Amino acid sequence: MTTIGFIGSGHIGHAIAKQAIAHGHQVVLSNSRGPETLADLVAELGPQARAATSDEAAAAGDIVVVTIPFKNYPQVPVEPLVGKIVIDTNNYYFERDGHYPDVDGGAATASGKLAEHLAGAKVVKAFNSIRAAEIGDHARPAGTPNRRALPIAGDDDGAKQFVRDLIEGFGFDVVDAGPLAEGRRFDRDQPAYGAPLTADELREALAAAS
Repeated sequence: MTTIGFIGSGHIGHAIAKQAIAHGHQVVLSNSRGPETLADLVAELGPQARAATSDEAAAAGDIVVVTIPFKNYPQVPVEPLVGKIVIDTNNYYFERDGHYPDVDGGAATASGKLAEHLAGAKVVKAFNSIRAAEIGDHARPAGTPNRRALPIAGDDDGAKQFVRDLIEGFGFDVVDAGPLAEGRRFDRDQPAYGAPLTADELREALAAAS
């Protein structure tokens, strides 16, 4: 059993937490408004879920999911995440987050900026290219024809293998896009973003990224 901490508990966090619990994991949820605001969500998810502060969720998790608006990444606690696997689900939407010239110009990526902030953590980009409801609705057993595939990217092979195993357990094939910087291949407006693709189709979409 793995304990998964959540920095952010919105739609994507809720969907991942629900899948995690269904597959035998425990979850520790947090948000920017305080644990007391998560009472209804914890009640829905059941005894394998509890609420905490962001620092507590980061410390409690064997693996931690960061699922917040990109502009809030500097608020993610650093010290509790040193040495841990961090799944980054974030997307950069300049309409919401404001403009980041280095990201706009291609010199940096959103996940790369989180990884720079979380020095010592093993950041893996995942779950950013799927809608929250589809994390449950599109899950299928291994070997199902036309099973949907999800992309991942990261710089640590061991961390990526852990995340691959987790996602495959949730009901999806996984395609490794390469180092964390290659996560740009499944960012917003790229062919792999949001599309329900098989593994072969996803590889083609990643290769076609601009």
